[in-house]
Amino acid sequence: MAKLYFYYSAMNAGKTTTLLQSAHNYHERGMRTLILTPALDNRYGEGIVASRIGLQARAMRFAGDENLLTIAERDIDSRGPLHCVLVDEAQFLSKAQVWQLSDVVDKLGIPVLAYGLRTDFRGELFEGSKYLLAWADNLDEIKTICHTGKKATMVVRVDEHGRAVTQGPQVEIGGNDRYVSVSRAEFKSITGGDGRIELQQSVLPLGESDPDQGKST
Repeated sequence: MAKLYFYYSAMNAGKTTTLLQSAHNYHERGMRTLILTPALDNRYGEGIVASRIGLQARAMRFAGDENLLTIAERDIDSRGPLHCVLVDEAQFLSKAQVWQLSDVVDKLGIPVLAYGLRTDFRGELFEGSKYLLAWADNLDEIKTICHTGKKATMVVRVDEHGRAVTQGPQVEIGGNDRYVSVSRAEFKSITGGDGRIELQQSVLPLGESDPDQGKST
């Protein structure tokens, strides 16, 4: 039975990586998917969904006033049976578009997997996230960590000095140069003007041991 799924998290939790892995799983079984991405997010090029670890795929861009049920129906008419719809950056959906995704599930019998942020830099729900939380059949949190080591649930928008930005438009496209995922406690501290965040934190290599490991003293 088809369902509407919402996978939410703070930034840099691997949402797009998970989306691309899900698409790969379908394709590996000879099943076709449709990946949708908001037109306003062109960080990796138009119609490209890309993860921080280097995975990417082509996607269909949609504007804020487009009908996603109609897009799915046209895709089926032109390319044949569709087995799953995946939506990247789902926080940018409108209320109407979340309802249309529910129609993809209920009328077409196609599962929809939506991935996005839950809250913005002020701790407020995005419109798309608000209605996905209200209407999705399944809600799953993709977890990541704060630089303090605690679970990160919030996102801070920062300036070039690592100081929190608390005013401005809700949507301002950016990556690690503008946004940092933090715990709720750290969100309160940083947005309250206490301290700053290092934007370029040290990154350890994957799969390599400590160079001092195993040395005798």
